[in-house]
Amino acid sequence: MNNSMISAMVSMNSIQRKLDIIADNIANLDTVGYKQKDTSFEDTLTTVMQQPKDFQQQGRFSPLGYTTGYGVRMGDVTRDTTQGPLEQTNNPLDLAIEGSGMFAVEAYGKRAYTREGGFHFAPDPSDPGSMVLLNNQGYFVLSDKNEHIKVSDKAKVAIDSHGKVIVDENGKMTSPYTLKVLKPLREDALQQMDGNLFVIPTSLTENQVFEKPPAGGGIPENTSIRSGYLEKSNVDYMGQITDMMQMQRAYQLAARAISSSDTMMNLANNMRG
Repeated sequence: MNNSMISAMVSMNSIQRKLDIIADNIANLDTVGYKQKDTSFEDTLTTVMQQPKDFQQQGRFSPLGYTTGYGVRMGDVTRDTTQGPLEQTNNPLDLAIEGSGMFAVEAYGKRAYTREGGFHFAPDPSDPGSMVLLNNQGYFVLSDKNEHIKVSDKAKVAIDSHGKVIVDENGKMTSPYTLKVLKPLREDALQQMDGNLFVIPTSLTENQVFEKPPAGGGIPENTSIRSGYLEKSNVDYMGQITDMMQMQRAYQLAARAISSSDTMMNLANNMRG
């Protein structure tokens, strides 16, 4: 009876964590560039208890012994990195990455990475007459030289499929910047922060987590930038609802196991009394 209570309690804790992940996915259904989280379960302290030879009766084909354990635990949380659907916005500074890659921004005083490409220009208070490119959280968007992207407030700006920032000022066309877009090698090494941002752990470097940029500069191969589009979340809503229902029923079953075990222990105590 104690084993059944412990098994149910451990399982309920893991199921609750799984429900938290499902809730996070559903809450970010409309978050631009969000990647669905997923996880799996594994046995906890599973052992085979041996049975006496008297259990080897005629007609039995299975070996002696039975498996016992202490519930299940939740495994590592992974991210589904498949590309989400693109939504047309007709805003030239809304950018979506086709292929594998992440924009680099400056957040919390250090470099961070995101798939969210809702950008805009804002006046630069440190340089009157200039404007700087920011994302929707107000963080600086970085160029491939790790610079802030700054242009005159009288300029017209467009960004092409190679991530080049094309500036038109008084009819003069220049391309002073290229967006910093990096392709992850070890996406599991990135640490998630709020605002749909990811950072590199202090124990690793950018070259250990991302592919080396092309020798001639620019964005990674087989990757392009779509101007006027945003990448929507890749959360499978129906799949998450189905998982939530399964987890809720599993939680109810584990709770019923605890209740039944408690009733059996009370009966045993009353019989001894």
